[in-house]
Order: sequence, then structure tokens, then C-alpha cells
Amino acid sequence: MAERLPRDLLALVGAILLGVFLVQMDSTMVNIALESFRRDFHADLPTVQWISAAYLLAMAAVIPVAGWAIDRLGARTAWLASLALFTAGSLLCGLAWSAGSLIAMRVVQGAGGGMLLPLFQTILARRAAGRQLGQVMALIGIPLLLGPVLGPVLGGVLVDGLGWRWIFLVNLPICLLAAGAAARVLPGGRGSRPARLDVLGLALLSPALAAIVWGLSSAGADGRFGAATVAVPVAGLLLLAWFVRHALRVAEPVVDLRLFGRRAFAASSAAMFLAMVALIGTLLLIPLYYQQVHGFTPLHAGLLLAPQGAGSAIALSVAGRWTERFGVRPVAVAGVLLMLATTLALTQLTAGTSQWVLVPLIALSGAGFGTLVVSAQAGTYADLSPDLVPHATTAVRVFQQVGSSFGVAVLAVALQRNAAGAGSLAAAFGATFWWAFGAAALTLIPVMLMRGSPRTGDRSADPEKAPAAA
Repeated sequence: MAERLPRDLLALVGAILLGVFLVQMDSTMVNIALESFRRDFHADLPTVQWISAAYLLAMAAVIPVAGWAIDRLGARTAWLASLALFTAGSLLCGLAWSAGSLIAMRVVQGAGGGMLLPLFQTILARRAAGRQLGQVMALIGIPLLLGPVLGPVLGGVLVDGLGWRWIFLVNLPICLLAAGAAARVLPGGRGSRPARLDVLGLALLSPALAAIVWGLSSAGADGRFGAATVAVPVAGLLLLAWFVRHALRVAEPVVDLRLFGRRAFAASSAAMFLAMVALIGTLLLIPLYYQQVHGFTPLHAGLLLAPQGAGSAIALSVAGRWTERFGVRPVAVAGVLLMLATTLALTQLTAGTSQWVLVPLIALSGAGFGTLVVSAQAGTYADLSPDLVPHATTAVRVFQQVGSSFGVAVLAVALQRNAAGAGSLAAAFGATFWWAFGAAALTLIPVMLMRGSPRTGDRSADPEKAPAAA
């Protein structure tokens, strides 16, 4: 039987979980309100789509700063500052007077939210270190898995009942409560050797990520990869290549690419990237299928997506213990196989597919992803000493963010092209799910390279035997 997590660790989780949960839900609640934005601001759909894209780009741009911030400022200060920025952005979004102003305010909100996610992972991974790592990774997965599922439901309730401004204003009292709790339990000290900020690396990497994500998002919105949408991501790739050259030459890069020389870290990161692409297949395509093929309201579609949250919750409750008992690789393989089976079934969608057939498939899809993500997170930190955890968290979050963005763009392009060439709209959705199936299938490659146990790594992962965190 797995040892229960200590009470002080559970208190730490509870204090910071709320803020991260808000960030995850906010990224999906906005999608429900796009039609309201278009109507109220008298804007076209390509314009209002940037209300979501700007948030995504801002999150991607600030991820590399998190590792430096927690070492330089300390966990408490870095967390509260990021939460304050997210809160201010939420208030400004609720007061927006035009599509352009709302897009700008979403950049502010995304900058704060993008910092909270990697800080959350770093704080918990450092605190748990080598002990009960599987259970802690399960806790880290809660907002990642449940936020995107509950977001559309809550967004539909707020938009239908109070108006779109409340999907932002509802964050304010909850953020204040989260800040008060975090101030009480988060450690206040800085690292023993505060890191220097790699300014050149940040100047290269953040625009590179933003350009790549922008290009993919624009292509997804346009349904094609034209000259304009190719030029920007190509420039981003050139900046990324320059960053790789720079990062391998300096002692403290903003993202330590040398971590990818460790097999466990590289395999887990690649698995997370591909798994995020496959997950987007359900989160993006299923609500659209319900609304466009069956004519359901956004709230109805969001409610029918909730079974994925139930499947994820079940996986979260057991996958951590399974990882500690059986090892990383067997649990990850089981999760991938479950994702493959459900995604394959979804490729057979038709106009007559019943929602009662989709409900169990969606639940099993959530269970598969939940099982995979818990084991992959445990594998990511398996052989890292505490001083490497912040840098590892930065790299992992970059992979997850880019994986999500890549999935949205590719699947949106595939859906639009399939809709133009398929005999029916429902058939286009089924054909698009083959892309998600391909991503899930590719996930098996890095999963088979994972190590068997989260405890087989460097013994320095034990905080009692490790040097002080830098």
C-alpha cells in the first residue's frame, strides 16, 4: 500500500491548485463566448479568434522565465506576482470595450497565467523530490486534465446567464482567496545560488515560440498554409535554431537543452508533446461535432464533454499508485493503448452516431490520457536532482504548450479541408480523428524508451541526500 502524502504537502497543493485550475479553465471558457464577442464588438470571426490566440501566445512566451523567477525571487514571491498579473488581466478583460482592447488585455492575462503553470509543477516537484513522486504527479495533473473539461461547461453557464464579461470577472474573488492561502503556506526563501537570467536566450526563444504558434494558429483559422502563414513560423524556426546553438554554449540557458541528453527526460517530454496533440482531438473536435452536426448548444456540448473529466479523475486517483508499484513504462503503455482504442473508434463518426455511444468513449479517452500523463510526469523528474527541477519544468511546459498549439492548428486545418472534400460534415470529423490517432500511435515510440520505475534515477533526487537547490 502506498504511503499517504504528508499533511503539509497536501496543504501546499490545496493552496496553489486553485490558481492553476483557473488558468486552465479560462483557456477553454473563452471559446464558448466567441460568438458573443463577434456580435457585441461587431467584429468578424478571424478577429475574435485572436482573443484566444493572444492568450495562448502570451503563455508560450513567458514559460521560459519561470525557472529563473523561482530561483531569483523565491517560490512565494514568484507565485504571488504571477497570480496578481493574471488577476489584473482578468479585471481588464472584463472591462474591455472593443475586440482590440480585449485581445491586448488577454496578453496581460496570459503572461500571468503562463507563469503559474510551470511554477506549480516546480514547487510541488521540489517539495516531494524522490518520495511518493507518482502521487504528486497525479496531483499536478488535476488542473491539466479537468480544467479544459469543466471550462466549457462553466463558460456556457456564465455566458448564457450573466454575459461574457463574467467569464473573466468570476476570477477576481477566487484569485484573492488563492493569494491569501498561498501567502500562508508557500516557502519564502530564495535559492542558495540565484540563477542569472539568460537575456539573449529569452530574446530568441520567446519570439520563436510565439512566431511558430502564431503561424500554426493562423493556418488553423484560414484552413490553409499560405505564404503569410508560412513566413512567420519559418522565421520562428530560424530563431529557434539560433537559440539551440546559443543554449548549448552557455552555462545557464533559459531552457537547458542538455537535459534532453537524459533518456528518461527526453522520452517523457516527447510523450507529453504527442499526447497533448492527441488530447486536443477530443477537446476541440467533439464539442464542434456536437454543435455543427447535432445542433446542440455550447452548454449542452460542454456538458456532454464532462465524461472525459470523470475518466481523468479516476485515472488520477489510481495512476500515481500504479506508477509507484509497477513502474513508469507499463503504466504509460496502458494509457497509450487506451487512447489508441478510443481514438480509433472516433474515426468512425457518422451523422447518426448517438451521444450515448460517444459518452463512454470520451470517458475512456480521458482515462487513457490521465494514466499516460501521470506516468510521464513521474518519468520526467525521475533522475533529476532538485536544482535541475525548475529547468526541467520549463522545458516540459514548453513542450506541452507547443504540443497543444500544434494540435489545434493541424486538426483545424484537417477538419476544414476534410469538410470541403468529404461527402458529409460528420464524415469530415471522423476523417480528422485519424490525425489524433496518428499522434497517439507515435506516442508509443518515446513511451517504450522510458525507464521502468520512477525511483531508478539519481539518488540525489532524495532531498536528504541532495545538495541545496540552486
